[in-house]
Amino acid sequence: MRVFASLGLILLLSACSETPTETKVKEPAKPPAPITAQQAFRYTYPAARAWAGDSLPLRIRSIHLTDVPAERGKAGAWEITYVSASQQTARIYTWSAIEASETLHKDVFAGKPQAWSGSSGQEKPFEAGAFHTDTPAALETAMTNSKEYLGKPGTKPAVNFLLEFTPRFPDPVWRVMWGETAGSAQYTVFVDADTGQIVGKG
Repeated sequence: MRVFASLGLILLLSACSETPTETKVKEPAKPPAPITAQQAFRYTYPAARAWAGDSLPLRIRSIHLTDVPAERGKAGAWEITYVSASQQTARIYTWSAIEASETLHKDVFAGKPQAWSGSSGQEKPFEAGAFHTDTPAALETAMTNSKEYLGKPGTKPAVNFLLEFTPRFPDPVWRVMWGETAGSAQYTVFVDADTGQIVGKG
């Protein structure tokens, strides 16, 4: 009887010592969010360097997505054109918060290399560290210097960003555009991407 009593006591103590299994609650997935130009650059630059060790950015532009509302200085997708002097080619890399279309995929996506004739046109490549001013700061500068335009009655177009390096300015410059493209923009402010200072508007 003592054997059975001892066995029963052991089983009882074992049952009491077992800790209940914790049920982990799965956190809901975070909604897709827009990012800044410098964030998009940091995401795409390693891939571009893996493609061509001498690749440099030529152009950075924002892309509006209906399903990912833009925030101040942030966009749901970005397109960055890289060029390689050694290969005489250009390649477009995109970053998107969502799977948006057949040509705009979620996260980083590389397009096909295309022929590039070098810096013979208006645009020329710039060093990776040549733009210290990110898009939220560029937008703030643009808005501070556009009170007359912003104060006019009427709905203003969505803001878009375009970074390029042309002979017009000594440094790469942000075009902060109220409009879809450089040619169709209702109003544009030029912000030096190195110093963050306004260098033109109109």
